[in-house]
Amino acid sequence: MQGKSERSIILTGATGFLGAFLMSSLLERGYQVTVLGRPSKTMRLPERLSVLTHWLNIDPGERLSAIEVDFSKKHLGLDNKVYLNLCANAGKIIHCASDTSFAERNRNRVVNTNVNSLLSLLDLVVDGRAEHLYYVSTAYACGKCEGICMETPVTTRSFNNVYEESKAQAEEIIRRSCEANEVPLSIVRPSIVYGDSKTGKSLKFNALYYAVKSISFIRDIFINDIRQGRRRSGKWGFSLDDDGLLYLPLKIYLTNRGSVNLIPIDYFVATFLDIIEHPGTNGIYHITSDNPPDISTLAEYCERFLGVRGIQVLWNQSGKNTNPNPAEELFNKLFEQYRPYLSDNRIFDQSRTQTLTQGAPAPLFTYDIFEKCMAYAVACDWGNIRGFPK
Repeated sequence: MQGKSERSIILTGATGFLGAFLMSSLLERGYQVTVLGRPSKTMRLPERLSVLTHWLNIDPGERLSAIEVDFSKKHLGLDNKVYLNLCANAGKIIHCASDTSFAERNRNRVVNTNVNSLLSLLDLVVDGRAEHLYYVSTAYACGKCEGICMETPVTTRSFNNVYEESKAQAEEIIRRSCEANEVPLSIVRPSIVYGDSKTGKSLKFNALYYAVKSISFIRDIFINDIRQGRRRSGKWGFSLDDDGLLYLPLKIYLTNRGSVNLIPIDYFVATFLDIIEHPGTNGIYHITSDNPPDISTLAEYCERFLGVRGIQVLWNQSGKNTNPNPAEELFNKLFEQYRPYLSDNRIFDQSRTQTLTQGAPAPLFTYDIFEKCMAYAVACDWGNIRGFPK
């Protein structure tokens, strides 16, 4: 480690989706990046980063270093000499590590990762007299707000899931600590992030991908059933035409009309780098789309890509289908945790972000981009192929 400099950055979460692409761009711009993280069950942290940088097609040389830490322990679980050396290098710190699970059954794990682990990181910020802390939160830390969600601290106490709740709690803890210790702070709030808009490349396949994967899975079940004599599909009107197009009667019920706020990873990274490289960027920044697609548009994209027809988006007060067919039952079970994001009517203020980026918007989510991203996901079996970075 070379000590503090304007080109020296400590990064957490580099083995995750956002962190990996951010690490890649930082290295490409000549930053010296020190990654804090943990080993996986099968690989030490340096090995994980080696696999990632190969996948990202970058050669970091000596500009990338790795330190295995334990965020649950004092001084990150490091011995005194290593910790003091890390403090001496604590210029800009980017905290990108996060547990993105929505499931209530994972509450303890999510809170431990997103909230409780902050204490040792904030100790590093203070002990190292960090020049600036950048915290990657989520636009949905605003919780169940109505109308315009401002680039201001969270005030609501009502959330859709433990992930939103934990990120809001984390923001408050970090903000108070940085204010008390006079550490410059930028909180960055992306919406739902998908793969690269130019290449389709992605490291994770949740959220939007999970919906497409779920319908793909359901499609294959009923195509196989039709070919084996319609044991399940005949009663419900599923059919396969001569061109292999499946009629899949799938009604998706929602409580209100809205949109799905999507941004590509390349837009997230470019905007984040604008924040890092401009002086005086204290504050909260929404990295979101000002023209998000609605669920009906996404359903049409899905039909076209998967070779199905019959997907309908409907609205009622409960958002429930009282007489679901087998395909609808399965989709509802698979996708229930994402339902609040399918008809979102929250609008994210981007005043501070647009001032910084001179109003450059997120790319419009066209079918061409959708197809590129989903084709990449299918080509690597949704991240399940041998050798894919984990």
